[in-house]
Formats: sequence, C-alpha cells, structure tokens
Amino acid sequence: MSVVVVGNGPVGQTTALLLARWGVETVLVDGRAKRDPIGSKSICQQRDVLDIWHSVGAGAQITAEGLTWTTARTFYQDTELFAITLPSGGDLPPFVNLSQSRTEEILDSWIARQPLIDVRWNHLVTGLDQDSSGVTVTCADGQVIRASYVVLCAGSHADDLRAALDVTFDGQSFDDQFLICDIRADLPGWAHERRFYFDPPWNPGRQVLIHPCPGSTFRIDWQVPADYSVEVDDLHGRIRAIIGDTDYSVVWKSVYRFHSRVASRMRVGRVLLAGDCAHLMAPFGARGLNSGVADAENAAWKIARVLQGKSSPELLETYHVERHAAALENIRITTETMDFLVPQTDVQRQHRRMILEKARHDPSVYSQVNSGRLSSPFPYRCSPLTHGSHPAAGLLVPEQLRSGCRNGLQVVEHEDAFWVIRPDAYVAAVVTSLAEADSVLSQF
Repeated sequence: MSVVVVGNGPVGQTTALLLARWGVETVLVDGRAKRDPIGSKSICQQRDVLDIWHSVGAGAQITAEGLTWTTARTFYQDTELFAITLPSGGDLPPFVNLSQSRTEEILDSWIARQPLIDVRWNHLVTGLDQDSSGVTVTCADGQVIRASYVVLCAGSHADDLRAALDVTFDGQSFDDQFLICDIRADLPGWAHERRFYFDPPWNPGRQVLIHPCPGSTFRIDWQVPADYSVEVDDLHGRIRAIIGDTDYSVVWKSVYRFHSRVASRMRVGRVLLAGDCAHLMAPFGARGLNSGVADAENAAWKIARVLQGKSSPELLETYHVERHAAALENIRITTETMDFLVPQTDVQRQHRRMILEKARHDPSVYSQVNSGRLSSPFPYRCSPLTHGSHPAAGLLVPEQLRSGCRNGLQVVEHEDAFWVIRPDAYVAAVVTSLAEADSVLSQF
C-alpha cells in the first residue's frame, strides 16, 4: 500500500518527494481543483530547509531564484534605530526570499519527474478510518484510497479531520489583522534590505514590514485593525506613503489574522500531522513553512524505515516527541515576538514603549527590540533517539559534514570520535568506539 499525503502545499509536496526518495510510493491528494497561481505567502526559506530541498533535487533552483537580503533596518516612528548587516559565507545562503507560489511550482516540476508520486486534485478528504493494517481514506466524492500511513498536511482549516482523530488545536487568535500586498516597483537601495517600522507616521500605533523578493517585487505587511476592510481602504495612499511617487503595480494582496495554536498530538496511530495542520504561529521569524518542512523530513524517513522493516512502528512515536517539542518552542518564541509587536496588556505596552524610546540613543537595548527571531533547526537533545552528553548530540551535523549525510543511518569518523548520523542529518550520538556506535544504531 502507498502512503497518502493529504494537502498539496509545500509541506505535502516535500513529504511526497522525501518519501519517494526513500523508495515509498505516495498518493498526494488535495481538495482544490488546481494550485493557487500567485501570492508571496510564506517567502523566507531557511538554510536547513534549502538543504532538505537539495536532497530531493529542488534546492539548487530555489536557491538560485531566491533573493537573500543582507541588511535589516529597524525604525521607530520617524527614526532609524539601527541596521544589522548579516554575515555571508558557506556553500548556501542563510535563507532566500522566494514567493510560496514559485516555490510550489519548482517542487511541482520535481514531483512530475518522480514516478512514485501520484498527484490527485479534486480529492477532498473527509474520513480517516484506521485498523491494524492501514488507513482507509475517504474523499467527498465517495472515492476510497487504502494507505499504510497518512501524513496530514491539510493546513489550518482541517478542523473536521483533527476532530475525527480526537486532536485538539488549542491556542489563541490575535484581534488585529495584517494586510499583505506584493508590489512591483523600482526602489534603488531597497533590493537587499528588510525594513521593519514600529509605529510609523503613516501607520500610527501599528507596524509595517517590507521584504524584498526577486524581480523587483516587494512584500509589504501592514498591521491593521480588527475591523479593517481592503474593499474600502485607500490602498494606493498606503503604498504612496511608503514609496513616494515611484511607479508601481500591485501583484497580489490579501488580509489575514495571526494565530498561535498547536495540535495536542502530532501522531495518532498511523496518521501523522504536519505543517499548519499541526501548528500555527505568527510569521515573524519565518518559522511556519520552515518548521513544516522539518516535520516532513522527520516523518518521511521514519515512515520509510518502518515500511521497509528496518525499524518497529514505535519509531513513529518519536515523530510526535521531537516535532511537538519543536512546535511548542516555536510558539514560545513567536508569542514573545507578538507580545512585543501587539502588546495585550498595559504592562506589555509600557515595556515596549520604554524599550523603543531607549533604543533611540542606547545601543545596549537593541537586542530587546523584538521584530522576530529568525528560525533555526530545533535541537533534539531530549529525544529518545539522542544518546550521550556530547555537545553535538541532538543537533544537525556541522556544515562541513552535511554533504552526503541524508543517505540513511551512518557512522562518520570525525575529530577522533565516531558520529552516529540519522537520515535527517541530525547527530544521534558521538562515541569513542565502533562498538558503541553499533549499540546506538541498534536502537533505531
């Protein structure tokens, strides 16, 4: 039987490609008739995610087409507080900005080359029934697919499927909305700068974030009131307040509300939850899509090992242990950011005002100006698959060892020790003898 991946967004696409890489047949289903053609949506793809996409063939093109900004400017009202220049170096950039729609197109092109992936649009999944040998997947039109396992990448609105699994999705939703607008314009000097504005004169009391994207496209995020309506807004005036008289065209626009939620379980028997179906978080720090792709990699290699008889089904419980902990950590970090960006209490508002005012003249508080902490790979130090107390245990392997480290469980001799590397390039253990390494391998 195949594995069914529900949801043909970037997390579902990545899951299918990774399963196919491990030799697993996959049916990739989506309730939509076709892909949404435009829209920046999740734009920032981190270095570790580029590594994952390199392993399935798509990483080089995504890296080449993406844009890496080098300077982060932060403003408060009419004052630039500080600018940070990001370090460069390494064989891959620390991240690239590329629209989600273009990323999906590139992943689609690699899926089309993969005979182990069967893509089916117009397949809205309405039922998941498990038994001892598999999962019966029922679609709205009555079609039934039998699967050995299901990876649920159905997005934030998969309430019925989560409920059928007895999974709650607890958390909070923020009242304020955010208006996203992708514009195409010639803005000299802005092409490699990210600009964050606290309380600017042209959006008083709220924030604006501007990200450069390829093709002279800029994504602008305005924080707007809960009752905001784009239909009655002076969008032209908003844009003109930022870019002046420069000619521009609107590529795409949308309004959304931030949520902070985590599924109570990310594994229920033969069903694994991944991406927005399992966790929602504010986008500041680019932790949504990036953590979803990490979910995909973690799920894929473990399902493959179980199906190939190399590991027992109990291995799948470590998916929940590791990725649920990662989701909770991302929620904690993004909640801290949202408490600064959108303070909910008088104490939070006073704290933010004090920090921003002090930052006008005191560099020592720059680090407390929280406009988002960039995503980084979550360490699996407390995982049952991590052994020993070596500082590298539970982390991604160092960059100089990463090439070739996604080809299965392996032992690498490095720095007078034996490094046991998982199929996702995480370090399971660092030991001093091959006998110890074999002992660790046997626990997979």
